Amino acid sequence: MSSKFTDGLNLAQQDAVNYMFGPCLVLAGAGSGKTRVITHKIGRLIEAGLHPKRIAAITFTNKAAAEMRERAKALIGRAAREVTISTFHALGVRMLREDGEAIGLKAQFSILDTDDIANILKDAGGTVDLATARAWQWVISGWKGQGLNAAQAALQAANDNERIIARVMAQYEERLSAYQSVDFDDLITLPLKLLQDHEHVRQKWQGLMGHVLVDEYQDTNATQYEVLKLLVGGKPADLACFTAVGDDDQSIYGWRGATLDNLRRLPVDFPALKVIKLEQNYRSTSAILRAANNVIGPNPKLFPKTLFSELGEGEPVRVIDADSEEHEAERTVARILSLRASGIPHPGPQFQDYRHFAVLYRANHQAKTFEKALRKAQVPYKVSGGTSFFDKAEIKDLCSWFRLWINNNDDPAFLRAVTTPKRGIGHQTLAQLGEFSKQYKLSMFESLFSASLGSLLSPKAVGSLHEFGRYVNDLEFRAKRTLGAEDARTFLLEWLKDIGYEKYLYDGEDNEKVAHARWSNVLDFCDWMSGRCGGQIGDTAGVSTSQEVKSLLEVAQTVSLLSTISEREKDRDVVTLSTLHAAKGLEWPHVMLVGVTEGMLPFKLRDNAEAGAASLGGSQRAHEQATETTAAHIQEERRLMYVGITRAQRSLAVSWTRKRKKGREMVATQPSRFIAEMALDQNTVKEDPRAKLRALRAEFAQKAKDTATAQARKP
Repeated sequence: MSSKFTDGLNLAQQDAVNYMFGPCLVLAGAGSGKTRVITHKIGRLIEAGLHPKRIAAITFTNKAAAEMRERAKALIGRAAREVTISTFHALGVRMLREDGEAIGLKAQFSILDTDDIANILKDAGGTVDLATARAWQWVISGWKGQGLNAAQAALQAANDNERIIARVMAQYEERLSAYQSVDFDDLITLPLKLLQDHEHVRQKWQGLMGHVLVDEYQDTNATQYEVLKLLVGGKPADLACFTAVGDDDQSIYGWRGATLDNLRRLPVDFPALKVIKLEQNYRSTSAILRAANNVIGPNPKLFPKTLFSELGEGEPVRVIDADSEEHEAERTVARILSLRASGIPHPGPQFQDYRHFAVLYRANHQAKTFEKALRKAQVPYKVSGGTSFFDKAEIKDLCSWFRLWINNNDDPAFLRAVTTPKRGIGHQTLAQLGEFSKQYKLSMFESLFSASLGSLLSPKAVGSLHEFGRYVNDLEFRAKRTLGAEDARTFLLEWLKDIGYEKYLYDGEDNEKVAHARWSNVLDFCDWMSGRCGGQIGDTAGVSTSQEVKSLLEVAQTVSLLSTISEREKDRDVVTLSTLHAAKGLEWPHVMLVGVTEGMLPFKLRDNAEAGAASLGGSQRAHEQATETTAAHIQEERRLMYVGITRAQRSLAVSWTRKRKKGREMVATQPSRFIAEMALDQNTVKEDPRAKLRALRAEFAQKAKDTATAQARKP
């Protein structure tokens, strides 16, 4: 069937878009147009009669969701607004806001940040050591990603340390419940609990989800997979309507719970699964793709595929050796300046702006040397994946007030708001209030207005606390009635003036420039918050439309979930420095992949398998386990190298150093095994893309013929 949503797509992409009424796995190689397939499939589903409200497209980052939303809007028009396009966690928030009552969660719950979590864990575990609390947090997050609660974690604890963490987790869970708060992991585990334990909730959401599309499917963890299964359940497995789009060669988040088992389980759980491979790459030249295919070749394949390109052979991939990290940085900067001055011998645009260049590395600490070299050469740059806007202290200060408006039981938010800025309420008063609230099993905010509080605190202290409580209630009342961008901005600026926040920032900083920068962040935040309240007139494709008006309180409810403000990320003309993990999903004309030495990429997990076996007791089984762990680690690191290579569009340079700093010493290094695996010095077979296309056309033509023959035979 001809459709405007399949125009301009290649045959495999068309197949993926047209398959609408069953389970589908789209294996989308790097640069093969997966976002295009998802947005076009949304359009095709609407065209086929599915209501936009019954379509959900789920991705992993706010930025990816925003990009997909914009592209869907441009392609489909007004109907795209009704499609749910969000992250897994944002969908989790929506489910908990609507149905969390079934598991004892109020609609106005709080989402805790990492600092809040660490403080609660320190309290629950009786420690003052932040590093210990962070280590507990990591383990607990891993357990939650596997769908385990504290009791289940205790049962499977492997040693005394894990048993201690399981006990801390139990107390942590109690505190979250008391505070009517959730952490980031809960935004997946609690919706799963809702769907598993409450049939009416499960039926409601299954009814709402006519077709679910999951982007970056290889990055899902075990819990996310169970949520997906339940959302598309309620009908036979061969009729489950979902499209999982992913690439097993780009699975690089094993350390945070992502598992390739989810790809292995799909054909088992859904035997009628249709697998479609997108192998034509629209990003990179053949030389770059050949290096990528060669690197990933040694990894075991769930679904074998080979990327090809019609963009021509292009520049050969360069391997650059350097004496030291400083020398490597100098050579990298020299390459950037050289390509900017002369370009590459290639028809078409030369991509010579700074924003067309990226320097990618394995670990954050590697950036420093390159920053120094770029500054020395007066080359503008940005470090991608730095401190998120919402992680800045001044923004967290303001968000703690919002959290308190939304959920008065949020004790961590209460403690931050009441002391930022200080309001004449001392630590001793707060400590006594804390003891009182624990004794009577009340939140600290509820305790403010308890009649018996006066027996513990002085009239002056009680008066100060009452004043604060009334002020918070008044702000909440007004925020609920503050509608639209203009009123929201006026409200926020008056509130900041009221609490003296600008003075608080300047008084707290020795450096006036730093204080000014922090206050500018606050003003940017106010602009952004008020903008989300809507009511402004936007011009889309020549048609003036009024944005939906929201109250400031409604907007404040969503803020806790956001990690970046994409509106602030302007396309500046700067070189990008980024880790390989942060670079996933992005692309640049010119990429320098640096620090590609053994011990850095692949990253040294342990000295060797034998050392790992020794740590496990030295048995044969322990040795086998250590060997398996090392092999799995190397495979994931190889996928990371593959991701780095496939970020490049026009040119790629891979560099390594003969020596690198380790502590205060310089140690000799070897080039990464992955450089040899790229096989740049071999006469590798150059695939003819035209022949590949002819073969694909023949394959799809045969499929169409077979389908027509089968239909003709039906009585």
